[in-house]
Amino acid sequence: MAAPSVPSVPSATAPTFRIDIPLLPESAAGNALQFIDLLRSANVLASLRAGAASPRFTWRVLDAAGRPLMALPGPLAVYSQADEGTQDAPSGGLAYALFLPSFHAADIPGIRNVASGHQRLSRQVGMALDQGQRVLTVGNGAWLAASSGRLQDRQASLPWFYMAGFERDFPGIHLVTDQDVTDDGPWLSCALPHGLSDMATALVRHAMGDELAQVCASVFRPDPERARAALQAHAQQHIPATRDSTLARAIAFMESHLDQPYSLARLAEAAAVSPRTLLRHFQLELSQSPLDHLHSLRCARAKVLLEVTLESVPSIAVACGYADPAAFRRIFVRYTGMSPAEYRKRHALRAPRRRWRVEVR
Repeated sequence: MAAPSVPSVPSATAPTFRIDIPLLPESAAGNALQFIDLLRSANVLASLRAGAASPRFTWRVLDAAGRPLMALPGPLAVYSQADEGTQDAPSGGLAYALFLPSFHAADIPGIRNVASGHQRLSRQVGMALDQGQRVLTVGNGAWLAASSGRLQDRQASLPWFYMAGFERDFPGIHLVTDQDVTDDGPWLSCALPHGLSDMATALVRHAMGDELAQVCASVFRPDPERARAALQAHAQQHIPATRDSTLARAIAFMESHLDQPYSLARLAEAAAVSPRTLLRHFQLELSQSPLDHLHSLRCARAKVLLEVTLESVPSIAVACGYADPAAFRRIFVRYTGMSPAEYRKRHALRAPRRRWRVEVR
């Protein structure tokens, strides 16, 4: 959707709000993953509006005993540790809230068995509430929160099929029948997972203020009227392409002229700014010079050519804008940590040429 962008690195003094997310063996883990995605989106929106000084959410995924779970591998790592671009450790920031997803149980007796089997977690909820934290529940996760004994006279939202059983177990808690999400003091509850975006927006409002909450609400909620207006405005060319920025124009020019000699003046002309302004944009937004970024783009092309072709290193150097193969090798080592030959040896997707020959006997 946009020009290349680099997430702003949060300031060491930027406020952070930690959400603890205990997962039981019975928990609906998808609730937790969806909620973390909403926290990540809130962080992005906060960063877009306030940069490095913006407040942020961090989170810890815990087991039933309150111990942090080990980091998940690969792209799932952000679900068990702090958001990318966040310098704080997963345990960093102000302990702000507990999020209790729903859990799998066949019926009301099954729900009661799960709740009674995790009394330690209910006590943790009570201690968190005593310390001024909030508790967020989805569906039958309300049983674990209510078992803490700290939520008498509060209101909560539950699915209709749980209401009778919950009312018998906790007559002092008032069930709301006309809304899917209830925000009552320290307790935010949603009946079903489709209410998680509204719950996340309410959390943003409490932690970061009304202005950012309004932004989150406009992004998180479907809005057919805005969708139609956006398409209509685009069709009438009232909304310019997001890539039409100084940095985007410069990078687009680089990408289409990788094999040509570098000229700062020519690049600035393509971006429609002065060379000095162009240098400032690259330093401010990418923390590097245009030439450094060009080298990284050229090395990315070189990697592909080394992987999928049998072209010689000097030929690949020319295809990537380097007339001198020795200079290409030096720059490739600087950006990848290995020589072109070593990279090809490790990553080539083509068999060596000698293996193409079939001997006729």
